[in-house]
Amino acid sequence: MGLKRNERGDQERAKEVATGLRSLLKVGILAGLLVALMVFPLVALGGLSAKAGMDAVDRLSIELGESSPPQTTYVYAADGTTLISQFFDEFRRNVPLEEVSPIMQKAVISAEDSRFYSHNGVDMKGIVRAAAANRQSGEVEQGASTLTMQYVRGALRLNAETSEEVLAVTEQSAPRKLREIRLAMATEEQLSKEEILERYLNQVYFGHRAYGIYAASFVYFSKSPGELTLPEAATLAGLIQAPSSYDPAASDKSMATDRRNWVIDRMKTLGYITEHQATETKQQPIELNLSQPSNSCMDLSKDAAKYGFFCDFVRHWWRSQPQFGETPRDREHDLRRGGYTIITSIEPNIQDKVYDRVVSTQSKDSRFAHGVVAVEAGTGRVKAMAVNRNFEIDQSDNGFHSHPSASANGMKGNYPNTVNALLGGGDVAGYQAGSTFKMFTMLAALEEGMPLNTKIYSPHRVSTQYPVGSGPASCGGVWCPSNASGAMTGTQTMWSGFGKSVNTYFAQLIQRVGADKAVKMAERLGLQWRSETDAYFADPERSSGWGAFTLGVADTTPLEMAGAYATIAAEGMYCQPTPVLKAIDQNGRDLPQAAPNCHRELDEQVARAATDAALCVTGAGAKKGSCGGWSTADGFAKDVGRQAAGKTGTTDSTRAAWFVGYTPELAVASFIADPDNPFNAVGDGNAQKPIDTSALTLRTALKGKPVQQFTPPKGKIVNGR
Repeated sequence: MGLKRNERGDQERAKEVATGLRSLLKVGILAGLLVALMVFPLVALGGLSAKAGMDAVDRLSIELGESSPPQTTYVYAADGTTLISQFFDEFRRNVPLEEVSPIMQKAVISAEDSRFYSHNGVDMKGIVRAAAANRQSGEVEQGASTLTMQYVRGALRLNAETSEEVLAVTEQSAPRKLREIRLAMATEEQLSKEEILERYLNQVYFGHRAYGIYAASFVYFSKSPGELTLPEAATLAGLIQAPSSYDPAASDKSMATDRRNWVIDRMKTLGYITEHQATETKQQPIELNLSQPSNSCMDLSKDAAKYGFFCDFVRHWWRSQPQFGETPRDREHDLRRGGYTIITSIEPNIQDKVYDRVVSTQSKDSRFAHGVVAVEAGTGRVKAMAVNRNFEIDQSDNGFHSHPSASANGMKGNYPNTVNALLGGGDVAGYQAGSTFKMFTMLAALEEGMPLNTKIYSPHRVSTQYPVGSGPASCGGVWCPSNASGAMTGTQTMWSGFGKSVNTYFAQLIQRVGADKAVKMAERLGLQWRSETDAYFADPERSSGWGAFTLGVADTTPLEMAGAYATIAAEGMYCQPTPVLKAIDQNGRDLPQAAPNCHRELDEQVARAATDAALCVTGAGAKKGSCGGWSTADGFAKDVGRQAAGKTGTTDSTRAAWFVGYTPELAVASFIADPDNPFNAVGDGNAQKPIDTSALTLRTALKGKPVQQFTPPKGKIVNGR
């Protein structure tokens, strides 16, 4: 934080005085600084007139008193107590002085400023003592900085906005020292001794990336600052002067021990401890209980590791919110320094169950990613988000890539460690979701006035109007999909066509409604096209020819699909998936971003009609029509234990398998696929896993809650009459 120099004459006089003071410093006569300060107060401000300089110092001291150093942001689960992770540039958490053990306060004063409670920011006796010591040694060895002066210097450094300002704060010069002295005196007029000590303890660096007493207590002793004992307090107080030199975590603890014992002797001399306490403590070895704070969703504890990918979604979400800064980079900078308390939407009891589920289904030699996301209908709040991977950047122990060419070149795969957003919320395009996309075609058709009982004869294979480039199956240059089973041949309605997942029914339905409308429907419900191929076909100039879209040839993520189906569960209210319930700043104020971002996207009768057809899939049975006798996930509703709708989805050769299920309260999307190589088929044997995982998630989330029923559709949307 620089102060402008406004008067040329004052600048010249300041330079002359500064030159003289540097000469005094060179010979060690530091006492001259205090004399110069009294005679030339303008020097402390680098050239302002005396009165203007005093006013500016007072203003700056007030700013320093009100400033707060960067603090760690803490991210919690929905219960407000389960710590998920932390974000920080400097690991620091401010604590009030009453939460710091009295012995720690005394140890710091003994080590850094024994006359702290008697001086006014400048210790004249200390200056004289330092001057004598420096004169005797012939060089500047002691700086006579009081605790208040150290606080001022640290606050100026933290408030500096440019490298030049940082240099001005830290350079060894007479003007800098004088400015620091005057600010210390002004600060003592603005703050009480207790306030200065509290700010100092929360600001000072203790080594090992521990900024402030809270971080130091955690890093070195895994406890709160209020629990520090005498030997622990003396060890930490001894670190302040030179954290690297006196590092107690070094293999050789001799320097740290000597420094700790020096602090203990100072405490004895000042009467803070007895002779017996000093003797007994000095005989004890330094005993540490080191902790490594997690940062940015990585290096999480065993209990928190299950939240890694959700934590990263929180980070991506924060970067996307304009209220937190002008650019994504500014927003993340604020996240790492703002000291926020973020209460997320994730439910620990649900997360525990689904995480254990997806991990337990992973065989040792399998690279398939199996994951699940649960989104609350009507709010968009994410209740669970888990995948069988570790959110870690270190891939040194990963196996080789599953794609043959990549493996041949020695490329590592993304198992078991990866930081790719496999579940959504980041830049990963995702995976083909198969027949779960039939929902978008059905919604578009219902919206265009086609009723649920729309009858279409569906042969085993059907030729379409769409070019072969829009899908994998070709008959004479056009797309001609077939059904998975000959038993699907016959006249179908939306109920039976959706429940049995009849490809030829939906290939004809998308021709009637228009592929562009189905693509647009998916976009309206939150899907984005991140791959070049998908973006090409989804372009409005080409989307009308993308017939294969109805069979899920586009990439998507579980987060997007859970959000889309949650819209149907909420009878047409789309809510952007969000991971945050509320965020609180350092002063306990709620940030204005917790309200769900929702709007009506579908008519409620359209959503109700789609649900009636989706009940055919799960064995729950449609309320307004016939499901045709069988379905693709017939036992799902029974497994959930209440009325539930949904849709299965598999891609060609079962390269990926999906299930998206929902009740009136919650939507769940689960998948299994190879994120490294989409052509590596998961096989039919894995197709049941997403169904079972989705059922477990809904069953766990809704346990003990009242059973809610879907409202059946009515009117023309059912039968056209």
